[in-house]
Amino acid sequence: MNRRTWITLVAAGPVAAAFDTNGQSGRPLKDVVADAERSFAGAMAARDLAAFASRISPEAVFFSNADGSQVLRGKTAIVEGWKRLFEGPTAPFSWLPDTAQVLDSGTLAMTTGPVRDPKGQVTGRFSSVWRLDGDGQWRVIFDRGCGCAG
Repeated sequence: MNRRTWITLVAAGPVAAAFDTNGQSGRPLKDVVADAERSFAGAMAARDLAAFASRISPEAVFFSNADGSQVLRGKTAIVEGWKRLFEGPTAPFSWLPDTAQVLDSGTLAMTTGPVRDPKGQVTGRFSSVWRLDGDGQWRVIFDRGCGCAG
């Protein structure tokens, strides 16, 4: 790499990185975000409220019931509202992404997928919007489930 190319890349670093469709590992960002969603869901399955909380943005908004009438704003309210779902040895539901997409800017993403009851039956779907924070971590900023099966 010549000196001019190196200087151009260094100067454009943050801008060039914003348009990179691959994460630091060279994997597609949609796969990185899907892994973040799986980690988020895995925290519920493992009954680990702290790990769950670590994936939530401080300014997140969660729609907490099927019709969207209850809204939890901010990480503290969300964790407090979800704490009861972490009681007991078995999660009351589970979810995994079947779709993930990332904006070309590489800073916002959306995941969707089925929600299942403890027996594995699909009871609805979720949609989560993720943001790449300054520390390089993907965190949920919007989350909503619906009781629509399938």
